Amino acid sequence: MEQHSKIALITGGSRGLGKNAVSHLANSGIDCILTYNSKREEAEAVVADVQQRGRKAVALQLDVAATASFDAFMQQVASVLRDTWQRDTFDVLVNNAGINAPSLIADTTEADLDWLFSVHFKGAYLLTQKSLPMLADNGRIINFSTGLARFTTPGYAAYASMKSAIETFTRYLAKELGPRGITANVVAPGPIETDFTREALDRNPNARAYIGSQTALGRVGVADDIGGIVAFLCSEQARWVNAQRIEASGGLYL
Repeated sequence: MEQHSKIALITGGSRGLGKNAVSHLANSGIDCILTYNSKREEAEAVVADVQQRGRKAVALQLDVAATASFDAFMQQVASVLRDTWQRDTFDVLVNNAGINAPSLIADTTEADLDWLFSVHFKGAYLLTQKSLPMLADNGRIINFSTGLARFTTPGYAAYASMKSAIETFTRYLAKELGPRGITANVVAPGPIETDFTREALDRNPNARAYIGSQTALGRVGVADDIGGIVAFLCSEQARWVNAQRIEASGGLYL
């Protein structure tokens, strides 16, 4: 029996895939510190749901692009760990927070490129760096990538490039943190219907049917297809899975 509950820190945990991952983690007995950028009410609703499932959760504000705030944020995390769990470490880091700024290469602005870089790569890299002293030995790091790092859809060159960088970063994390027993893996969803993608799907009324026709399982993904993978990677059953990219796309573009 464990001496304490496992605790996960998950960015962007108030909505979409992050919210679903929090739910699956709670169902598997893992408490959560989840971050939100601006929608505090949504985050508090996720906290209430976790509490109804018999687990603990705390929501903290964080803009993952505002890297200058990370030291103060980690101090908040340390305080929450002491006050809520009487601990000074957590067990799982999930870098999930993301933004969407699609554009063809010819139309990409430098501002959008910088924004995507700050959120999807620089923010994830530096938050992981800041978390390492608090991440318990034998812990887990789970980073989010995308199916777009394997196949190409015009308009996502910048976004997918950042995610490809995250995949490389994850392998380096696995190598450098192996002596501490910490694993690092990537979850790479295919198209998932959330508020992150709904505008693009709604803009093209044929998109859902087309994606379904190109997917072995015949449909667009839903958030509940992804959260269980995060929970599995946190489990003892996944202890020997390391430095892997797990694509969850239903078999898209095989």
